[in-house]
Formats: sequence, C-alpha cells, structure tokens
Amino acid sequence: MINGTTKIFGIIGDPVEHSLSPPMFNAAFKSLNLDYAYVPFNVKKQDLKFAIAGAKAFDIKGLNVTIPHKRKVLNEIDKFDIMANLIGAVNTIKFHNGKSYGFNTDCVGAVRAIEEVSNLNDKNVVIVGAGGAARAIAFQVAITNVKNLTIINRSEKKAKSLVYDLKTLLSANFKDNSKLDDITIDFSHIDLNFDYGGIDSIPKHLKNADILIDTTPVGMDPNVDAEPIATANEMHSDLIVNDIVYNPINTCLLKEAKLANATIVSGIKMLLYQGAENFKIWTGLEAPIDLMEKTLLNEINK
Repeated sequence: MINGTTKIFGIIGDPVEHSLSPPMFNAAFKSLNLDYAYVPFNVKKQDLKFAIAGAKAFDIKGLNVTIPHKRKVLNEIDKFDIMANLIGAVNTIKFHNGKSYGFNTDCVGAVRAIEEVSNLNDKNVVIVGAGGAARAIAFQVAITNVKNLTIINRSEKKAKSLVYDLKTLLSANFKDNSKLDDITIDFSHIDLNFDYGGIDSIPKHLKNADILIDTTPVGMDPNVDAEPIATANEMHSDLIVNDIVYNPINTCLLKEAKLANATIVSGIKMLLYQGAENFKIWTGLEAPIDLMEKTLLNEINK
C-alpha cells in the first residue's frame, strides 16, 4: 500500500504506456518488502526540464528515461558517469540530497546478457545499426577486450561518426587500458532497405564473426514477419546472435539463428539486466533477477 513513507521511482518518456518496467520493478520491490512504488510518467519533449525539476521537488528517488529524452536529459542532470558522458545518453537517474545523477545502464545490460553464454574476450563482434542503442552497446563492448568491432549501418555518415567517437573518446578516457590499442574498429555501409539481393556486407562479416548484435527495430511487433537482417545460411553454428528487440521474444532474426544452430540471446535479457543495474543504483541491493525475468515474460505473454 502506498502511504506517506513510500519512496517513488518511475519512468519518463513519450509514450510510456507500453513500458514493461513498472510491473518488473514493482514485483522486485514487493519481493524484498521495500516500501517503494514505480510509476510511468508521460512527459512531452517541451516539458522535460520541468519534469526533472518536479521530480526533485517531489523527492522522487529515481527515474528511468526512455525515448525521446535519453539525449536531451543530459542538459538537465547535475552529474553523470563516464559512460553516460561518452555515449551521450542517460537512461537512469538517481536523485540524492537535491542533486540528480545520470547513468547509462543499457550498455551494461546488453553485454551482461551476452556474457550469460560467452565472454567477449578476443571476440569478433558485429553490431548492426548506429543509433542510440548501438552507440551504448558499442562503447561497452569496446572496453571488454574484444578483438574486432564492426559497425554495419545503412547511413555511412552515422557509421563513420560512431567509429570516430569510439576511437577518439575511448582512447582519451581509458588511457590505462592498453588493450584498446589492439582493437580493430571498422564500419561497413550497406543498404538496409531489405532488398535482400543488395545486402552483401553482412554475410561477408558474419563468416568470421563470433557475436552478432542487431540493434535495429527489424522484426519488432507488429512487423514480426519482416525480412531479417541475416538468414540461416549466412550464419554458422559457432555464432552468438543477440537481437535487442524483445517483443516478440522470438524475432525473425532469432528464428533464422536457431535454424543455423547458432546460440541466441533474446532482447528480454538486455531489458532485464539494465533493470537489475538500475535496481542496484537506486537501492544498493542486488536485484531479484529470476523474479524480474519471470515478470517480464508474463507481461509479454499477455
């Protein structure tokens, strides 16, 4: 029951009606008998500044930030961690003693999901996409001792921009990580309009890839029958395939990966592990992972 002592957390975005975070976090809070509640707040672009100020005024303890505010909210945060700064986006805010602290846990969530099945040390990683999610994941992947990182995107300009930022910002901020000097970071410009005959770069890069991460919205509900970015005959059985789309759980890409006997990593895992990281930032406690995953799956199956 919510009362005068209940600590409030939430998510801001536009829209937020579809968010699975409220049931996931409220189930976690309840399981640990925490007097906390998690609420969705629909916030328009023009109201973002007032929303953050209002959160401080109302003594809200933490917020998740989703589309379209992840980048703009940086302007409203008092302090943010190094990864949020490098990525240029915040998806988690902690309020403490009148100050706001920004974090990016999307990057941690994606890598932790893959690490369930394999470490990334000396691996050849291919990321398809160069948007916000790709940027977050690419920065985290690049500091986990991978061997090669390839960015594949339909916009050559965006791919080049991301690669440039990876090379310059990482070397400037992680000077003590000598392994960064050995990583090969490259880009490939392809046509992702799903005219399958025109897509020749993905198969070429997948031949020697250990991990494929698809950050595009291809196959997301309601377009579940979209042409996948790669087919079974372009993959191999030693490949790990991660699609960050979580609805449906079994995307068109993951179906093809199964046919190739590749190892699959569902997008629900990234959502789960970024949520677990948020939980720890806000509470200082380890998140009840199993319960949170069960809650997410139940919500999607509805």
